[in-house]
Amino acid sequence: MKEKGVTTYTLIHKHQISSSTINRLRHNQGVTTQLIDDLCEILHCNVNDVMKFEESKGN
Repeated sequence: MKEKGVTTYTLIHKHQISSSTINRLRHNQGVTTQLIDDLCEILHCNVNDVMKFEESKGN
C-alpha cells in the first residue's frame, strides 16, 4: 500500500472498505475473495502481491 500511496484512510473513505475489514486484514483473519479482488483493483496488482498461502500447523 505504501508503494502505491494508499492509506487505510483512503481504503475506508474513498473505497468504502469498512474499518472492521481493515482490522481483519491487520490481524491476519479471514477475508472474502471479493475483498482480495477489490484490493488488487485498488492497488493495481496481482493476488500474490497482497496475500500468501501458509499451511496450517495442525495439518
